[in-house]
Amino acid sequence: MKNPVALSTAAAIAAVAVLSACSSGAAQAPNSTIPSYAVNQSQTSATGARSDAAVEFAYEANEGSTNVSAYKVESDGALTAVRGSPFAAGSAPSGVAIAPTGKFAIVSNDGSNNTSAFSIDAASGALTQVRGSPFSAGTQPSGVAVDPMGKFAYVANVGAGSSSNVSAYRIESNGALTQVKGSPFAAGTGAQYVAADPSGKFVYVPNAVSNNVSAYKIASNGALTPVKGSPFAAGTEPFGVAVDPTAKFAYVSNYGSANVSAYTVNATSGALTPVKGSPFAAATQPCSVIVDPNGKFIYVPNAGSSSVSAYAIKSGGALTPVKGSPFAAEAGACYGAVDSSDKFVYVGNSTASSISGYQIGSNGALKPLKGSPFGAGTTPAVIATCRVTSGKCIPPPL
Repeated sequence: MKNPVALSTAAAIAAVAVLSACSSGAAQAPNSTIPSYAVNQSQTSATGARSDAAVEFAYEANEGSTNVSAYKVESDGALTAVRGSPFAAGSAPSGVAIAPTGKFAIVSNDGSNNTSAFSIDAASGALTQVRGSPFSAGTQPSGVAVDPMGKFAYVANVGAGSSSNVSAYRIESNGALTQVKGSPFAAGTGAQYVAADPSGKFVYVPNAVSNNVSAYKIASNGALTPVKGSPFAAGTEPFGVAVDPTAKFAYVSNYGSANVSAYTVNATSGALTPVKGSPFAAATQPCSVIVDPNGKFIYVPNAGSSSVSAYAIKSGGALTPVKGSPFAAEAGACYGAVDSSDKFVYVGNSTASSISGYQIGSNGALKPLKGSPFGAGTTPAVIATCRVTSGKCIPPPL
């Protein structure tokens, strides 16, 4: 996944064949954070407060410093570096996802054309590369997603020219990645991010150059088959994608046209149909889409305006701006995540090399956390969060 700071439409098209990390000064196109799905309400009180015993961690891929920062999420939302952080990855790591089993973190390395797999120490939050890591990927792997069962991982490969595709892996019991038969699977041009829907049936990939979204069915062995009618039209330079917790709606951030496309998802076929009123206006250069675990709000970091747009999700999937939106961030705001307790939002600022942290109000409004912004590596990209449950660090949904 790419951080599309200062990326114009023309630059995006030219950049696909030679895409590199923002730290190198080349134009980039982003990958949205892995979507946060529905939180298990037994983990929170009736007021939404976290249990005092809850321990959460957050992980951020740093494209410019070739590593992954690990943080403990404190009770007030502040981020404290885990001992030993940052942890070495491949060249220009851009995407990060945590397997629902809570045992492994998977990182796509754009600069070295491979994917790193780490085991997570649930006691400390530390990362250790699994045996055999990194594993081969396609050309310029960007976004990464894991299916809700934790059986398969998918990596969008930007490629060169029109050769974008998606690598599919089976996640072995020890965290090693084995390519699924038939992998990689063809995508549109400029594939940047990838999201698996919470039903575990479909995968969606926005294509920044061909201005559409590829949709796939997941076979029992993890292989991908194009959904009938795919690819589906999007706005200009679609980069980020997320599916809401109910698996009814999908949202795509259109970097070039400064808006968000909303779709209804056909539960049987996986086909996408635009929601009435779509696309919905965003600020300048919207990078990614973050869905809160309860499916009430979405947050869209805007790289060009250093801000975060917040929207309430209506019953039909339409988006209504939250009062006060957009909310200020730092330079190059691009990717982010909501924590498992649905209390905090974190946004990586790729130009400022920092993380902005916010508390979520009852109406979805964002209030900066004390101590925010927090330090990060160089050119921070995607963030993923998890909560320790039964000795494993489980991502949303718990």
